Amino acid sequence: MTRFILSVFGAIFSWVTIGLFMGAIALGAVLYFYSRDLPDHQQLANYRPATISRIYSVEGRIIDEFAQERRLYAPIGDVPEIVKGAFISAEDKNFYQHQGYDLRGIAAAAVEAVQTRGERVRGASTIPQQVVKNFLLSSDRSAERKLKELILSVRLEHTLSKDQILELYLNEIFLGQNSYGVTAAAQTYFNKTLSQLTPAEAAYLAALPQAPSNFHPVRDRERAVARRDFVLREMYENGYITKEQHDEAVATPLRTVQGGEIEGFRDQLPPRDYFTDEIRRQLSRDFGEDEFMGGGYTVRATADPEMQAIAARAMRRALEAYDRSQGQWRGTGKTLDAAALDDEAAWRAALAATEVPRDVPGWYPAVVLSLGESSARIGIEGIDEDADGHWIPAESVRWIRGARGAGDVLSVGDVVHVSRDEGAEGWSLHQIPEVQGGFMAMDVNTGRVIAMQGGFSYQDSVFNRVTQATRQPGSAFKPFVYAAALDNGFTPASIIIDAPIAIDTGAGIWRPRNSSNKFYGPTPLRTGIEQSRNLMTVRLAQEVGMDVVATYAERFGVYDNMGQFLANSLGSEETTLYRMVAAYAMFANGGERVEPTLVDRVQDRWGTTVYRHDQRTCEDCQVASLQPGYGPLITSERQRVMNAVTAYQITSMMEGVVQRGTAASRVNLPVPTAGKTGTTNDARDVWFVGFTSNIAAGCYMGFDQPRSLGPSAYGGTLCAPVFQEFMEEAVARYGGGPFEVPPGGRFIKIDRFTGMPLPPDASGPSVVAEYFRDGGEPTFGLTYDGGFAMASNLPLYTPEELGNGSDRTITTSSGDTVVVPDQADFGTLSSGGLY
Repeated sequence: MTRFILSVFGAIFSWVTIGLFMGAIALGAVLYFYSRDLPDHQQLANYRPATISRIYSVEGRIIDEFAQERRLYAPIGDVPEIVKGAFISAEDKNFYQHQGYDLRGIAAAAVEAVQTRGERVRGASTIPQQVVKNFLLSSDRSAERKLKELILSVRLEHTLSKDQILELYLNEIFLGQNSYGVTAAAQTYFNKTLSQLTPAEAAYLAALPQAPSNFHPVRDRERAVARRDFVLREMYENGYITKEQHDEAVATPLRTVQGGEIEGFRDQLPPRDYFTDEIRRQLSRDFGEDEFMGGGYTVRATADPEMQAIAARAMRRALEAYDRSQGQWRGTGKTLDAAALDDEAAWRAALAATEVPRDVPGWYPAVVLSLGESSARIGIEGIDEDADGHWIPAESVRWIRGARGAGDVLSVGDVVHVSRDEGAEGWSLHQIPEVQGGFMAMDVNTGRVIAMQGGFSYQDSVFNRVTQATRQPGSAFKPFVYAAALDNGFTPASIIIDAPIAIDTGAGIWRPRNSSNKFYGPTPLRTGIEQSRNLMTVRLAQEVGMDVVATYAERFGVYDNMGQFLANSLGSEETTLYRMVAAYAMFANGGERVEPTLVDRVQDRWGTTVYRHDQRTCEDCQVASLQPGYGPLITSERQRVMNAVTAYQITSMMEGVVQRGTAASRVNLPVPTAGKTGTTNDARDVWFVGFTSNIAAGCYMGFDQPRSLGPSAYGGTLCAPVFQEFMEEAVARYGGGPFEVPPGGRFIKIDRFTGMPLPPDASGPSVVAEYFRDGGEPTFGLTYDGGFAMASNLPLYTPEELGNGSDRTITTSSGDTVVVPDQADFGTLSSGGLY
């Protein structure tokens, strides 16, 4: 019997041994089979996660951020112990003891699944297993993936330290609300840094990896609090917090940004605008969109926040003024259900959910609650109701054609924009203008763009009309024609014929004309720019050659490949405001190439500078001290695009545009200012681009679908006031001075009507000191017609056109007064002129 029992046990032992052996072989074979062709886990040692790229103002304040995955990377040394403890307690309490997998955790999960008959199935994945799943494997639920996960987690434990593995996990894990990693989640939910988190807040974040959508702090508040309290209990049992800390944390209400108890980080940033979005567009082009959106770049923008706000205000004021002058009401086109208007909570919720622009300072979304005899009672977003209610009075709608009261244009339930004007009764009614425009200002020496407004409201339209809208510059292009002429034998005293032209284009006869529909005969170059004479410009372009004009326009960056058609000399070919302002800046800085930039510097996630705009060299910046009155020597290798004398001559002529030309009375700054208006056919586009000694700025206005702005629309009437409003503040902030006179020339006084020389001591309203290039005595009285025929006895440009009366007086050096007779014409002039 004993022998039989022993034989049975021996057989059992043998079979068990053989079974174990065969099982081991089978397991080894399975492990071998699935361990082949696994992803390289060693790549995790070079982990480079997608992180947020942030844009900072010149003062170092965050003004915007861009990311596909909202992640802020935190080295493990910067993660507080309370945060580590929360996640380890929630996800893998034996993290520091196991070697990649936790047999006790697997067994406990299996027992729980059996006991609940599958109703409660929890994962037994350790933190290393979750790391390899998130980084190297798919998320499908299969035995094959689980086996690969286990193999890789063991390998990972032999490659990286526990802290390195935890660092990977805490920076990669998704925690809801588009937040990846604990640092971004702390900011998203609590607007705090990791070091500022309380145990209760850290526990809530640790509750989220299991299922972020199931523990939303508002929709699933009870479940979220229960899961948080579970994590707190685990933290206490694992020794990460004390009993007192545990009890205090459990008693703490769950207060989050999503619940409205805490102001969100994004709410503290200024609304996204055209400036920062253009930075995103340009850097995405230069670095690649995926790289910029996930590269963790630190971008120092050139924007001056105060000047940016002034530019936006000036542009909006001009656009709205034009829109109101048309007297048409369009509104927002949004309405609320009348059933929601009886309950304040209901209409406030509905209004908050309505998509209307909210980035215009002082404007509030509102809903019409009821209509009175001539006024409308409104409910306003963010403004509490008062005893008398809020009203839009009849006076606020009088700008609308045919409206005598609010009821003529508004209906109950309409969503509108309103503002509270100081000193006014009630609320003013507003609408987003249909007309659009853009404004830009930049430093003429460095290219730093200090302000850019690409439309009325970024939230209404993200299309940037500074950089993306290509429109006809009209007469704003003329300075480049005149610059080409001055660099090719013409002088400020050269005479161009202002007379009718007829050109056979092959598609018909083109007859350009002046805005005034008049012709003025022989006229000096200066007057041609000041009074924006089209016929003079066409004749000058023909004389110089459109190939030369095109070369100049391309050299200044106005166009990449300009068509050589005479009509293009009048600005008929489209370009952008961005290009035009940059080109004018080259007049202001003496003719050196300057590239506009929205960015001073870009640094990567490790702080290495990967782009710096300013390539100038400071020769004396290493010197301990400089002699009193001397600044450091700055050298530059910038390309010269035009002769410095020519740049000054054009600048002087455009000063005349501001002093007595098409921008006179519209631009009046306390420092020397030059500029040029531009108005296209039928006033479809209107421009003004100008500059002081250090700031160039430009404005464009027009409809996105081009159509006439009306017979009274000109660059001088619509855009010049925008330039004036902005530059008043810019001059106060950045100063300005006389335009620098370059060497290589001399001043000669001439009559600005005839172009003839005057004595050095001559004075009077028609006297102007022109700068002539050295290299021989200039020739006066030469007349150019561009090869086109000219009538024999056309009048000269008459003083009445300038508002100077019927004659001109000039005081000579002897004190005598000479009167230039009225209505001199080309037939009365000899080649020697009047003097």
